[in-house]
Amino acid sequence: MSIDAVVFDIGNVLIEWQPERHYDTQIGAERRRAMFEAVDLHAMNDLVDQGHDFRITVERTAARYRDFEAEILMWYHDWIKMATPEIPHSVKLMRALRSKGVPVFALTNFGIESFEFAETQYPFLTEFDRRYISGRMGCVKPHPLIFEMVEKDCRIAPERLLFTDDRHDNIATAEARGWRTHLFEGPDGWAARLVAEGLLSAEEASA
Repeated sequence: MSIDAVVFDIGNVLIEWQPERHYDTQIGAERRRAMFEAVDLHAMNDLVDQGHDFRITVERTAARYRDFEAEILMWYHDWIKMATPEIPHSVKLMRALRSKGVPVFALTNFGIESFEFAETQYPFLTEFDRRYISGRMGCVKPHPLIFEMVEKDCRIAPERLLFTDDRHDNIATAEARGWRTHLFEGPDGWAARLVAEGLLSAEEASA
């Protein structure tokens, strides 16, 4: 059965997302570990991904943990430094698919304000045929509802969608709905999958 659209996650597929790495360079690994043990920063970020105001959410969390207040505020002020760099080969694959006339969608857990800012730093984020941004949708992966919302909007049968994501739980939900999937562990493997599906030639999929 043919594939009618390819769906990309963004974080750690098209752009590296490594908050811990950034904090290690700024405050040291020991201080970072202590903060992450005391504060569930990823849960805080989940609220942003669900559509909560980015700055207010971070500031409210910082106010509850005075011992780490300055460091928590870095999540807002240094956010783009955590979401870097882009993964060039993945970006090339996305553009190669579009140049072949294959519709390419984004399905990503991303806040409203943070995504708008990311667009100014990574122009390729504006190039998708459709963009499904969790903050705008009010629902995040791996909840089945967000996958259902994509299906209803694009009107493509699940088995004709090929989805790549770096998280096992997101892949599992997509598979349960009948999507074709690829666990992203690096752009080379993703390139090979696109070639195997007949969507790109080996030359088109090369780095």
